[in-house]
Amino acid sequence: MAFPIEDFKQALGRYASGVVVVAVMTDDGPVGFTCQSFSSLSLTPPLVMFAAAVDGNSWSKMRSVSAVGISVLGHDDEAVAVQFATSGIDKFAGVAWHLAPNGAPLMTGACAHVSGQVSASTTYGDHDLVVVAVDALAFEDSEPFVYYRGQFRRLA
Repeated sequence: MAFPIEDFKQALGRYASGVVVVAVMTDDGPVGFTCQSFSSLSLTPPLVMFAAAVDGNSWSKMRSVSAVGISVLGHDDEAVAVQFATSGIDKFAGVAWHLAPNGAPLMTGACAHVSGQVSASTTYGDHDLVVVAVDALAFEDSEPFVYYRGQFRRLA
C-alpha cells in the first residue's frame, strides 16, 4: 500500500452517506446494526447493497438469515444510530420498531424502509458485501440523517 490507512479513512470520510439500521429476526430475537455503507444497486430488478464488518458481533449473528429489514434513519434518529452502533447492549431496548412483511424488524419513524431477501454475500477484505432483492418499501417526506468525516450529522 502506497499510503497510510489513516489517509484512506480521511479521504473517504469526505464522502457523506446516509445512515441505516440493518436488522433481521433470529431465533433468539431481533438483531441489528448501524450501517453507513448502503446503496441502491439496480432498478430492474430492484436491488440494494450494504457492507458489514466480517468480524462484527451483530453481523455474525445475522449472516445466516435471509429476510432483511433496512431502515433509512431520519434527521431526528441520532439516538437510534448511536444505540445500534454500540456493541454489547440490547440494541432494541427502548426503540420503537415493527415487522416488515418479510418478518424483519424495521425502526418506527425512519424516513424510509426497505425489506427483502439476501440474494448474494461475498467477502471483500474485512467486509461482506451483501446484495438484497427488495420486496417491499415505504417512505416519508422527511430529511435523512448522514455520516460525514467520522461523525453522525444532520443536513443543514
